[in-house]
This record gives sequence, structure tokens and C-alpha cells, in this order.
Amino acid sequence: MKVIFLLISLLATVGLSSCSSQVKAKRPVSYHFESGRTALLRDGIAYAPKRAPLAVKRAIAAGNRLQNKPYKWGGGHARLNDSGYDCSGTVSYVLREAGLMKGQMPSSGFFSYGKKGDGDWITVYVRNGHVFMTVAGLRLDTGWGEDRSGPRWHTRTRPGHGHVMRHPAGL
Repeated sequence: MKVIFLLISLLATVGLSSCSSQVKAKRPVSYHFESGRTALLRDGIAYAPKRAPLAVKRAIAAGNRLQNKPYKWGGGHARLNDSGYDCSGTVSYVLREAGLMKGQMPSSGFFSYGKKGDGDWITVYVRNGHVFMTVAGLRLDTGWGEDRSGPRWHTRTRPGHGHVMRHPAGL
């Protein structure tokens, strides 16, 4: 048991030290509608820009399917189509349904997902213990602080400080 704990501690330390070479968010994650460039949110449903790449349209459609699902710790991991989703289950589901990854991963796995930095269409924000994403400028998050309602599209600004930014190649 002690060996397992030491191994987990070592892996966590190595994973945290690798974050220093990552691109960290320095400003809040904000939504500002820009015609043809950002998704539109109406009554909880996101609408992709007409000229968005197909993967972005698929990601938005996948995010729409998760609306009103509850927050469920571990949701989206044991079952790909689950009754509820946690943060990493949400991001995994959307990226998988968009054809941008296979399977699912815990939040810490997103430290090495895709490419470093802010994406043009999709950005994944990861920190120790949490992950969320933006798709065409619209944030998909399971909440923060007291708000843990489950996967929802948000236009409200969220602090980005402490998160590392990653994005799918080409997006």
C-alpha cells in the first residue's frame, strides 16, 4: 500500500513539474460574440458559426447533448454515454464525438492533450483537479465554486489563472 502511495505521489510531482513548460492562461475566460467567429447561445443551446470547421460543429452538437445532464463524479468514464458527467468526462465526450480524441481521460491527462496554447476554435483549460473548454468562444464547464450543476454552456466570465491551455492540432 505504501509503495502505491509513493508511486502516485511521484507521478503527481512529475506531472506538476512538467506544467512549467506549458502555456498558462493569464487572463479570464470571457465570451464576446463576434459574428461568423463565435457560437451563439440561445435558451441553453449553442449554435455554431456557419463557416466553422466540421469538428467544431460536431463539438458544439455534442456539448448540446450534454445540457441538463447532472454533475456526476466519474460520469462519462465507465460509460461513454452516461446519465451524468464530471468535468473530464464532459471534455472527453465532446472531443471524442468531434473526432478529436479516442476514449476518455481524467483531468490530469489533458495536460498533454493536443498542442500547447490557445486554439483558434477549441481551447482546453486544465489545472490540477479540473478541466473545462471553449468551443467557438463559448465555454463548456461543469461549474466552479458553489455551481456544480453539470455540463452547461456559459457566457459568464470565469477566472483562467492557474489553468494550462491546450488545443486540438489545427483548431
